[in-house]
Amino acid sequence: MSTDRPAALTPTLPASRPVPAAETHAAPRRGFLAKAFGVTAVLSAAGSGLGLLRDLLLARYFGANQGTDAFLVAWTVPETAAPLLIEDAMSFLMVPAFALALVLREERPDGPDPVRQLVRATLPWLLLALSALSLGTALGADRLVDLLAPGLADPGLAVTCTRITAFTVLPFGVAGYLAAALRAHHCFTAPAGIYVAYNLGILGVLLGCHALWGVRSAAIGVALGSLLMAGLLVAPFLRRLRSGRPATGRRSPHALVLIPFALLPVAAFTLTRQAQVFIERFLGSGLPPGTISHLNYAAKVSQLAMTAAILICTVTFPLVARALAAGDLTAARDRVEKDLGQAAAVVLLGTAFLLACAPSVVALLFERGAFGPQDTAATAAVIRVYSFGLPAQALIGVMIRPYFSLRPVVRRAGDPGSDDGGRRLLDWYPAGAMVLGLVVTVTVGLLTTPRLGALGLAAGNAAGITAAAALLLRGLVLRGIALRLRLVLGGHARLLAAAVGAAALGTPVAALAAGPLLSTLLGGLTVALAFAALGTGLGAREVRGPVLAAVRALCPPPVADEGKLPHGR
Repeated sequence: MSTDRPAALTPTLPASRPVPAAETHAAPRRGFLAKAFGVTAVLSAAGSGLGLLRDLLLARYFGANQGTDAFLVAWTVPETAAPLLIEDAMSFLMVPAFALALVLREERPDGPDPVRQLVRATLPWLLLALSALSLGTALGADRLVDLLAPGLADPGLAVTCTRITAFTVLPFGVAGYLAAALRAHHCFTAPAGIYVAYNLGILGVLLGCHALWGVRSAAIGVALGSLLMAGLLVAPFLRRLRSGRPATGRRSPHALVLIPFALLPVAAFTLTRQAQVFIERFLGSGLPPGTISHLNYAAKVSQLAMTAAILICTVTFPLVARALAAGDLTAARDRVEKDLGQAAAVVLLGTAFLLACAPSVVALLFERGAFGPQDTAATAAVIRVYSFGLPAQALIGVMIRPYFSLRPVVRRAGDPGSDDGGRRLLDWYPAGAMVLGLVVTVTVGLLTTPRLGALGLAAGNAAGITAAAALLLRGLVLRGIALRLRLVLGGHARLLAAAVGAAALGTPVAALAAGPLLSTLLGGLTVALAFAALGTGLGAREVRGPVLAAVRALCPPPVADEGKLPHGR
């Protein structure tokens, strides 16, 4: 494997190639996709449940005060490192890279293994960069805290927690790299379990040491959990690596060419997307104590719906990447359109539920110990405002994966390495869209925060991410994925109408029920039934198909009496 200088860039669109027989046999069957999604959903739900338990313990032990605000400022490090090194940037870069390596392995069964070549060329440099970044974050913790939250009442505690959480950068990066490689190999079980391991580590330290170390126990648990994440993936990764051909020193004419600077626009997008959290922490640090904590608890609950929607493209992303690596733009477009519709259906159902049941959900989950009724009311109000931005969050998660797959961090050695400047600028389009979204976030936040407080920050978040999603939808078409926008937007309009109607019907039901558990159950059931009925009646295929399948399963058609069939049938 060799490297290109930044001037030698790949074409925006991959060249179309015939699909070899080996690749056809390697493509997963529909049953495999259902199984992979099921395993991923179960383990991700377990990880989210443990993460919710983690937040419940934080609320129970420490409430919402200066101490939790200090820890949450320190938690900005793993919150930034996780999307950059696990969920987003590393996945956007390395899933397409490993997908292309696997395509080359299938096209040329003889010679050196492109997968091993890719690992040998990228992993050592990644470990060196991650180690330097982790050390730099720890050494600059005091300046980082001053930058993130200049109005914090107890910066010393935040600096200590930040130095502890800085350790997570290295294992997070290793976990993201190994998870991307495994998903490209259609191995989803171990990558889906990393957040189970992560939260178990946090919970173990939090339960055992909260009385001794206070809120610092949560920071130490985060560091331990990150080690468990990476450790979970090492053995499956080595098994997949050993299953390929041995790497040799001779150069193959069909080897991969590394393009190091392709990571810059990906990293820029991820950081600008995460900057919404920075803005909330910065503006929230000047509001009454506990505001940052209310925003954090609201975000954790709100993002459960978005996370469920993103699971769909987590499983299908390797298929999109492999189709693009093989030059099959039509298959990639069809898959992306389907993912957009399914993700919208899931997230809009979750949004309707949160709009209807936010107060009862927060009371059921958090209202105990140091977390009182006033905290419940403040957090529920923020959730309802946050919810308006959840569909945009989910759609960005779907669209950005194929966008960056069209310009991966590696290319075939035989492909031309030059590109015109206009198309190279498209690499930076997602980061530009997010910057414009941040301008909207800051503007709305500054205008509304003096009067509305935390609700103003949540409104700015929702407005900014929605503007960025609209820009990115257009950018995906410019990039070369010819989405049928009328079809996509028409389907989303039907789903949105169903969600609005479901929230309107579920809200009074949830408000009338006594007790948070009964309110959540009745309100949630009303929302689900209304969404299913309205979505089916409006012709939303993402709702109508599952509803009709469920009806057929519950009410099978009567079987005709064989004795009365005509003779010849």
